[in-house]
Amino acid sequence: MIDGKKVLFSGMQATGNLTLGNYLGALKNWLTLSDEYECFYSVVDMHSITVRQDPAELRKRARNLLTLYIAAGLDPKKNCIYYQSHVSGHAELAWILNCFTYMGELNRMTQFKDKAAKHADNINAGLFTYPVLMAADILLYQADVVPVGIDQMQHLELTRNLAERFNNIYGNVFTIPEAYIGKVGAKIMSLQDPSKKMSKSDENPNGSIYLMDDPDTILRKCKRAVTDSEGCIRYCDEQPGLKNLIDIYSACTGKTPQETVQEFDGKGYGELKPAVAEAVIGVLKPLQEEYARLSKDKAYIDSVIKENAEKANYYATKTLRKVQRKVGFPDRIR
Repeated sequence: MIDGKKVLFSGMQATGNLTLGNYLGALKNWLTLSDEYECFYSVVDMHSITVRQDPAELRKRARNLLTLYIAAGLDPKKNCIYYQSHVSGHAELAWILNCFTYMGELNRMTQFKDKAAKHADNINAGLFTYPVLMAADILLYQADVVPVGIDQMQHLELTRNLAERFNNIYGNVFTIPEAYIGKVGAKIMSLQDPSKKMSKSDENPNGSIYLMDDPDTILRKCKRAVTDSEGCIRYCDEQPGLKNLIDIYSACTGKTPQETVQEFDGKGYGELKPAVAEAVIGVLKPLQEEYARLSKDKAYIDSVIKENAEKANYYATKTLRKVQRKVGFPDRIR
């Protein structure tokens, strides 16, 4: 708890370009949380280097992502928006937690198996211990809640296990985090393969709408979206491509899927697809304009980076010093 509020932690990797799915599924919902929670939103650039990165490109993407957080509406005075790499406590706590993590636990992590298959030429130790750094991210700020998708639940369970294991040995040191159960964000699927989530790492650029896509690109991608040959607008699992377009339109307009189906009753896909594009363009235009404005204000973004890093370090250090003392590290001489 900080100032009577529960603590919430979340973050995104500084790789690839954020998609409409990232925005509707997560970022948009973050905007309403700062009144209820003390929120820490990290640009998790340390996680990014488990895969080889171009250094200049990583720095650029990290700054772009932090700027996007603010452009989307996150107030850096009410939320702590910071670079993971600017808080050394993440790495320091991760090392300590590594010493309390069993090999068998890491061997069971399905994401390691998936990523190792994709990057067979670079199966590094960081990729293997990635979940421990994730646990450190969460426990460092004594987070009460963590918004996670189904694919991250295994990592949160490991975090809880590590916190409980440490507490059982040394007393009440870590808050045991819970999964955040709030308003569920729209689950947006690939426009080209509706069996998969829309992803910033999709090899087919037509499968994802990126937050910085221009109107013509958005319209083209929506028109090319995979549907089916039925030609009948229904909201059902048997028509996954069509269902995905309805979900996107509904999320962008605030309508329910049923209201969307009713609106397009008797119309074809040729009318739905441009309407979806227009709805997406309408949602992204103000975000893109604010991002462009903020990107030109170097002094302001620099001040946010500095002030929020100081805030994150303050809370991280409080936890880290307590943990270091518990495990027996010598006190620091002031």
